[in-house]
Amino acid sequence: MEPILSGLHEECGVFGVYDPKGGCAQTTYYGLYALQHRGQEACGIAAINGREQSFYKDVGLVSEVFDKETLDRLNGTMAVGHVRYATTGAGERENAQPLTIKYVKGTLAVVHNGNLVGVDQLRRDFEYKGAIFHTTSDSELIAYAIAQARLHCRSVEDAVCYAARNLKGAFSLLVMSPRKLIACRDPWGFRPLCMGRKGDAVLFASESCAIASVGGELERELEPGEIVVVEDGQVRSIRDNCRGLSHMCIFEYIYFARPDSVIAGQSVHQARVNAGKLLAQEHPVEADLVIGVPDSGLDAAQGYAQESGIPYGVGFVKNRYVGRTFITPDQASREQAVRIKLAALASEVEGKRVVMVDDSIVRGTTSRQIITLLREAGAKEVHMRISAPPFVSPCYFGTDIPNKDRLIACSHTVEEIRELTGADSLGYLSLEHLHQLAPDARCGFCDGCFTERYPIPV
Repeated sequence: MEPILSGLHEECGVFGVYDPKGGCAQTTYYGLYALQHRGQEACGIAAINGREQSFYKDVGLVSEVFDKETLDRLNGTMAVGHVRYATTGAGERENAQPLTIKYVKGTLAVVHNGNLVGVDQLRRDFEYKGAIFHTTSDSELIAYAIAQARLHCRSVEDAVCYAARNLKGAFSLLVMSPRKLIACRDPWGFRPLCMGRKGDAVLFASESCAIASVGGELERELEPGEIVVVEDGQVRSIRDNCRGLSHMCIFEYIYFARPDSVIAGQSVHQARVNAGKLLAQEHPVEADLVIGVPDSGLDAAQGYAQESGIPYGVGFVKNRYVGRTFITPDQASREQAVRIKLAALASEVEGKRVVMVDDSIVRGTTSRQIITLLREAGAKEVHMRISAPPFVSPCYFGTDIPNKDRLIACSHTVEEIRELTGADSLGYLSLEHLHQLAPDARCGFCDGCFTERYPIPV
């Protein structure tokens, strides 16, 4: 599975809670645990107790960064948290979130999932106005935009509304002031953001699985452009920036989101099963076994098996105790990482014609290594099926899809990719079937990485 090892990475995950009973840092901790798949480089939590803000953040996993003593120091009636994978800005500690600022109107804590476009010009504009940046993350630009707008707006939520109206790109935000917790989604709806309840507590999260993990109940998703304000337990909505348009990243369904999440009314698990069924219709093959590459290839493999009638089996064992920090960027290390991360089950695949379902091919090198594992385990044939179309263009909105010169589909035909990876056959999900994988989704989609057509100029 190339995304796990050397290609795509998750974006980021945000979580926020207002709870008059307190304990918000602990709730946020468990919420971030459920969102750990969206980013493993760094994490952090900021909390409000009375009107005092405290925070802690560092590089590492949620379980590595926080302990009970740290969480006890952060206790309060509001909190926001973040897990990070760097799509802009380096992975150092200073780029970890929440971003916390002190300015003439008080304090703010901001967490952000997504990427802005036009950040170089925006950063220059702020610098000519005297801004001093402490990070290389575009999230700091958002914090500055809100703080600057607050100087001439009546309230924090008005400042968020004004800033969001003038920012371009993908941003699902949580903003915490001493008295208010504010959730904001960009007018194009690139990234998910949902709201839930647990008794008197109000919860926000990138995915519904995080709300469920803390015992909450999903209430709804924020509309593209919507701002939700929580103040003293009262919830109100601002829809001044709502455009009636939606361009959810379709790769949320294919790879990023957790299978037990529901996004825009569509089960992520079912969307992946649907993708596998569509693959079986488009690219049938005679085989003895269908297997998936952990983790996001597993559900699609089930769908392929159901539609084709070929038995589904477990072809790989994944080592879940190897973090991303183990992996170094040189090619030799990547290839060794495949063997550390995955092992083929010879007892399942030996002597069999295998359909191997994965979610994507980026460079192709990792796919070749995984197919080699199956060959060494005795697989007679390996037929690779990909539950997404070929990548032909980068993503500018928070997904780490690289430039064209690093995308194998931009320089090779499907037959050439098949030959380079060593597969006996190769089939991608077609563009015609792409949007059919999420029939229950109440949203439109961004599929620019597959089509080179983006909702906004990049």
